[in-house]
Amino acid sequence: MRTVGTLVVVLAAGVALAQGQAPSQPAGAPPASAAASGSFEKASDVPDGEKLTRSTQALGAMREVLRQVLGKVEEARRTKDVVKLNCANEKLTQIKGLLRISEQADVSLQEALSRKETSTSDHEYTKVMIARQKVTQLRAEAEECIGQLAFRTDENLFVEVEEPENLPGGDPTRPPAPDDVVVRPPPASPIR
Repeated sequence: MRTVGTLVVVLAAGVALAQGQAPSQPAGAPPASAAASGSFEKASDVPDGEKLTRSTQALGAMREVLRQVLGKVEEARRTKDVVKLNCANEKLTQIKGLLRISEQADVSLQEALSRKETSTSDHEYTKVMIARQKVTQLRAEAEECIGQLAFRTDENLFVEVEEPENLPGGDPTRPPAPDDVVVRPPPASPIR
């Protein structure tokens, strides 16, 4: 439940940020795509038909990422690595939540466009685009969990260690037993 609350906060902050930014293009220039510019273009600058197309494409891309991350979870499960499995499962859960929110936003977008509610359609479109960006980021984090971008070693790796001859004797992990403690019996009589 905490994850869903976090997702809602992230989406709300992203919506506010995306709608508050002004386009940085000269007048008369065609709008750049969101992928090319690295940020979102204003939802009100996107034609209604294009909103539906982009939303559908974003949902397809998010479903593909979900499939890829499920593969990463299965890979971690096969290797029986609990740390990797937990990490990948966390990313998978977040992606599922974002996908569910995006699917609901896509339905709301379609309804808003049919009713010609501009502000609602802009809001729902922005939610889908923010979720797509976050899902892409989560895919990269899931790959890091599994170690795709990190150093990987062969499972059959054999390491041979040679111990120098001039080391002091004894195993420091096994100290010698303490000397026996001699306990003197008490005096035979209390009188001295």
